[in-house]
Amino acid sequence: MSLNTLAPREVSRRIPASGIRRLIGQHLSELVSILVAVALAIFFTSQSPNFFTSDNALVLSQFIAPFAIFALAEVPVLILGEIDLSVGQMYIVSPFFVTYWNNAGVPVWPSIVLALLVCCGLGLINGLVTVKLRVPSFIATLGMAFALRGIVLIYSNGAPTNPIGSGMLVNILGGWSWSEAFWALGLAAMLHVMLRGTTFGLHIVAVGGNTESARESGIGVDYIKIWCFVLCALLGGLMGILDGYHLGSLDPATDGLTFTFYGVTSAVIGGTALTGGRGTMVGACIGACVLGMIKDGFLILGTSSFALDLVTGLTILLAMILNVQIERATSMRGPRGSFGQAVSLVFSIFTRRGKGRVRP
Repeated sequence: MSLNTLAPREVSRRIPASGIRRLIGQHLSELVSILVAVALAIFFTSQSPNFFTSDNALVLSQFIAPFAIFALAEVPVLILGEIDLSVGQMYIVSPFFVTYWNNAGVPVWPSIVLALLVCCGLGLINGLVTVKLRVPSFIATLGMAFALRGIVLIYSNGAPTNPIGSGMLVNILGGWSWSEAFWALGLAAMLHVMLRGTTFGLHIVAVGGNTESARESGIGVDYIKIWCFVLCALLGGLMGILDGYHLGSLDPATDGLTFTFYGVTSAVIGGTALTGGRGTMVGACIGACVLGMIKDGFLILGTSSFALDLVTGLTILLAMILNVQIERATSMRGPRGSFGQAVSLVFSIFTRRGKGRVRP
């Protein structure tokens, strides 16, 4: 019997409700973050005519780009249920490694490559201590952060200095006003493909979702974790070199942990779960946009630094509440309260729609 002999109403298909629920669950965090970013843009534009301008777009990009790169560095580690507190100190120490190698007679470009390789080696140490010696990543990377702070202060004697190099090198590596933003976009695209389109990225998600099941499936869990720490250290070191050329000076007394927390905050706002198993590069960039808007917008409004810290802290808390409620709603685990029930209602509406028949 051909399809032409059937009545049009009889030709239908059923959309799996579980598939719709899974799709919404995967992207709801990013959607919430986008709505928050839009709301912030509208609020700051209504409060100050200086926010929605081309000049402020440049300033905003210089807030967002570092937050985004730190968030991109943390996402793979956070998906694994780990954390790297030393990435901010990699940011501080890497340009000093460049000056060290250059003072030893190595040309500028090889000095940069050597500095990034040293950062990779330090990330490898973080991974080995965490995986092989079973030291919690919080403690292992915190110890590394303090050790690196001591190294850079001893080497520099606490005195600021200038990054080496000139000309096109400086423009490419942060000297041009928009270069950090382009680096952030390029890294986000590459890491998104890595996380979603490669075996290594899929293994990261698998290990973060269920370590034991991943191990039983033949995935090299230790290998995945170690290389995620290496990647995190590499990106932190790269950001330090970029920002060193952008600012035109290197300050060894800068608090690297602050940058670490900005990266973690951006990732969490963008939907990365601190408990592991969930996170996206796109979400991390959206979270960086939200955090950058908060910083830039309230500075334009003349808000004091104390109030700015208060708003940032409340944003982190709200993001965590949203993440927990979204995770519970998507997995349908346990009591969720009134907010969680509202989130579940959204899922049920889409599920009921999915159960309808789509007619030609």
